[in-house]
Amino acid sequence: MSRGFSRVLAPLARGLQNLFSRGVVSAVNAGLKMQTVQIQLLAGEGKDNVEHFEPYGYTAHALPGAEAAVGFVEGDRSHGIALVVADRRFRLVGLAAGEVAIYDDQGQKVHLTRDGIVIDGAGLPILLTNAPKARFDVPLLECTGDIKDRCDEGGRTMAGMRDIYNGHDHPENDSGGPTDQPNQDM
Repeated sequence: MSRGFSRVLAPLARGLQNLFSRGVVSAVNAGLKMQTVQIQLLAGEGKDNVEHFEPYGYTAHALPGAEAAVGFVEGDRSHGIALVVADRRFRLVGLAAGEVAIYDDQGQKVHLTRDGIVIDGAGLPILLTNAPKARFDVPLLECTGDIKDRCDEGGRTMAGMRDIYNGHDHPENDSGGPTDQPNQDM
């Protein structure tokens, strides 16, 4: 290639080289309408206030050490956009083709498997809030733990209500003494 032609193409080549870079997230500002990240790019180049574009309906606050793919508008390194932020340290592996999951660093996940949806609270509470009603339109609802009714003051578990029912009696009309306990347990 001639020296003159190389000189003409050099700015174009630099611009193309400056379009994309990989980096490591060092800080996140999640308090803005468009989250920003601080990123350390290859060769030690640091960038502050890089806007992190997230898909509609999804947001995350990445931990330091997460990786980012950064694009630069027109190759201008002063205007970076974090296109993707991922963290291989916590990513779920081994999903079957077509499966989807959301997850965090604590092991919590919602996994849409080929056999159904699995919600793993990682030992932390799961809270359903601000809903006027929860409906389970299923033929069978199974619970392996206790169910507690908090509607009444003090609240009782279903097992506690069952114990009260099974042990209750009534005053006998004729003799005045109590009746026997129910002959069928609940």
